Order: sequence, then C-alpha cells, then structure tokens
Amino acid sequence: MATFVMRRLDDGDRDWAAELWSQGWCGPAMMSWGVTPLIDALPRDRHRAGRGGVGGTPVGLVNYHIAGDGCEIVSLDSPREGLGVGSALIAAVRDVAAETGLARLWLVATNENLSALRFYQKRDVRLTAEQRGAATTARQRTPPIPVTGIDGIPLRDEIELGLPLGGGST
Repeated sequence: MATFVMRRLDDGDRDWAAELWSQGWCGPAMMSWGVTPLIDALPRDRHRAGRGGVGGTPVGLVNYHIAGDGCEIVSLDSPREGLGVGSALIAAVRDVAAETGLARLWLVATNENLSALRFYQKRDVRLTAEQRGAATTARQRTPPIPVTGIDGIPLRDEIELGLPLGGGST
C-alpha cells in the first residue's frame, strides 16, 4: 500500500477540491439528515487532503464536521480507487476525533451507494440508523439530486453508519 501525507486543505487545493465536489456531489451542498452543510463553508481544519505520488499531487479529500460527542464524515473523495487513499483519510479523521475525545465517528450514505456501504463496512463501520425517504425530501431542497442513483437503483433513503471511539457506543 502506498504512503500518503495527510494535511489540512490549503488555498492551493481549492480549485481541485471544488472540481471534486462538482463531479461527485452536485456541487458544494451536501444533505445529511435534513441539514444542508456547505462543504466549502466548513472550517479549514475540517478538511484533510491526501497527497501522494510524483510531486505530492492531491489524491483524495475528506470533509468532516464535529458536533456534540461525534464527528461526521461529510464527504470522502478518492478519484483513484484501490490505492488505500480512502482508508488513510478515514484513519486521519478517526485520529482527529479520538484526540479530541469524541465518542464516535459517523457518516450518512444513501441506499443505492452499495460500493460505499461495502467500503465502510469492511473498515468496521456499522449500520446504526436509517431514515426512509430522506433523499426524496432532500431532493425538494436540492433539485440536482437525481431520482435514480448508482446502477439504476432508486435514490430514496439515507443510512447512518457509525464507529465507536474510545469506549463510546453507536
């Protein structure tokens, strides 16, 4: 597995990050349990960029939000799969959350995103809750969200996945 340097997003990464968000997430808005955090409005310390390869080019990006006793992964982007970038980014956020003394790390995936559900479960992240119809409701507020998602599966529900940290529970 390759080695990556994890660091905060900086001004030199802004255009690259904006392009990732527009390609993968219909822009910088993201819906989670009915709340719309703007990815590019998150505080700078809530982004981690992975750099690797020749010249330290950006290879992945994770955005997270700390609230209460938990840390939510808002988005995880790794344009080149299978290199370990996603795993390294999750580990970086897990370290931040654990160092901050948070009880859990969590995220929301949609029902049709089977590759994400598979990816996270292989990394010990467990299904903890579901909100039926959440994607349908989100679409009313964010019209670019498609009706049909990956592999032609209707995009309807949100699924929470969680990982306890330091004695917390999900």
